[in-house]
Amino acid sequence: MDALARLERLPLGRPHYRLLLLLGFGWALDAMDVGLISFTLPALSRDFGLDPVGAGLLGSVGLLGMLFGALLGGRLADRFGRKAVVGYSLFLAGLGSLLTALAPSLSWVFLFRFLTGLGLGAELPVAASLMGEFSPKAHRGRMVVLLEAFWAVGWLLAALVGYLLVPSLGWRAAFLAGALPALYAAYLRLSLPESPRWLVARGRAAEAEALVASWERAFPGPLPEPRPEPAPRPLPYGALFRPPLLRRTLFLALAWFALNAGYYGAFIWLPSLLVAQGYTLVRSLEYVLLITLAQVPGYLVAAFLVERWGRRPVLVGFLGLSALFAWLLSQAASPGEVLLFGALLAFFNLGAWGAIYAYTPELFPTALRGSGAGFVAAVGRVGGILAPYATGALLPLWGPGGVLALHGGLLLLAGVFAFAVGVETRGKPLEEA
Repeated sequence: MDALARLERLPLGRPHYRLLLLLGFGWALDAMDVGLISFTLPALSRDFGLDPVGAGLLGSVGLLGMLFGALLGGRLADRFGRKAVVGYSLFLAGLGSLLTALAPSLSWVFLFRFLTGLGLGAELPVAASLMGEFSPKAHRGRMVVLLEAFWAVGWLLAALVGYLLVPSLGWRAAFLAGALPALYAAYLRLSLPESPRWLVARGRAAEAEALVASWERAFPGPLPEPRPEPAPRPLPYGALFRPPLLRRTLFLALAWFALNAGYYGAFIWLPSLLVAQGYTLVRSLEYVLLITLAQVPGYLVAAFLVERWGRRPVLVGFLGLSALFAWLLSQAASPGEVLLFGALLAFFNLGAWGAIYAYTPELFPTALRGSGAGFVAAVGRVGGILAPYATGALLPLWGPGGVLALHGGLLLLAGVFAFAVGVETRGKPLEEA
């Protein structure tokens, strides 16, 4: 029987959850590395005498690394496999964080944050593709959103590290804690299975057969009869920019661009924006920690709804509500309003991130899944790079409320572009979505 049809018939079980935890732990550590710049930026600005524009550049340099990492990682994943890219890129991210903690000057901080971003950018879209390629289509979206939910765990870790370590021990201690992914990468590299879909697409059917057989042994008792699955077919990279994939590539890239700009422009600067509004550093970090807690239920609700309503309506709806609460946060006049609207922004915005990570790999065929997801993620990083810098430049002119309203508008724009993709992938085979 066809290996991919047999993989698809497997019920959700222990091997899937083990893969989710393996990838999820690494995902959380990645999120921690990204989030650390948000919670250390006020201390870094103080120690190095950075003005808002310089602080914005420092917030952007890691995202510049993520741009190149996404482009490179996606291509390497389609050429050499998902497993190798996930393992080695995670190690690179952890190494970059360790070197940041030891950086002798500001220029070295910039360089090592770029190195960290290079690893992070390569790992994230490839890990989402790997999770989707193993998951049954009835649960595929939910499993990828649950993987993305580990981002909230990592951001909470970053918030805790920032709150507990930065005021007393300084920013170097925080980045030292962020070096943990390097220690985990070796284990992850040895424990991950390779994608059977990628193996079949590369003509390595015997290896795919052996891997699927090992997963079947984890399910005692009779299994459902397999249904034929479309076989992956080879495609050139240029097919991403020709019909029928061109529309998907274009509007997904624009959605990623606007979502990254709205998210990173707001959340990397959020502690600093609260300080600019008159809150102390410790109080602003407390508020952001509480706001961050709302990310977890946002992911869980999105994970339920992507299989009930579909990927596209959840993504568009959550982005629209994110825009609304970003604007309300820009108008907040009391600590209670900051916490309420900030928490609702975190809830819907991170739920939207879960939906877009579930949606994106399903819109590209196996031969180009890594490349397509990597390309649109890389375009998204351009928005993420520009937004922290633009926030720093506009802050003296527009004030904290003005820049938060701007990022709300960007999130609304992301919803418009996601709506324009025009394809729903819920319940469809990966080669037919």
